[in-house]
Amino acid sequence: MQAVKHYNSLHFLLTNQNIGDDIMKIEIQSVHFDATEKLEAYTEKKVSKLERFTDADTARVVFSVVKPQTAMNKEVSITIGSLHAEKTCDTFEEAIDQCVDALKTQIEKKKNK
Repeated sequence: MQAVKHYNSLHFLLTNQNIGDDIMKIEIQSVHFDATEKLEAYTEKKVSKLERFTDADTARVVFSVVKPQTAMNKEVSITIGSLHAEKTCDTFEEAIDQCVDALKTQIEKKKNK
């Protein structure tokens, strides 16, 4: 089930990812641009993998472009429960990968305490 809502210059995509019996809601927000379906699908695929490691039921992903004239201008912020990662890279996909890796590390540290 997908619900797309537009608020001024913000674009929201709410999806439910079914993995076994668990459901993680992934909220995708792209600031001042419309994210492509390919980017949204890539995001859903990568972020939903974190569900195995945490019991959080919602993940929030925010895409934004900073200083469009520079090379490293794609910023991604992912929040799952109390965990947060934010990266700026050349591509959104690269930033997503780095955020997911950072969140995995945070989850492991939290569970080992």
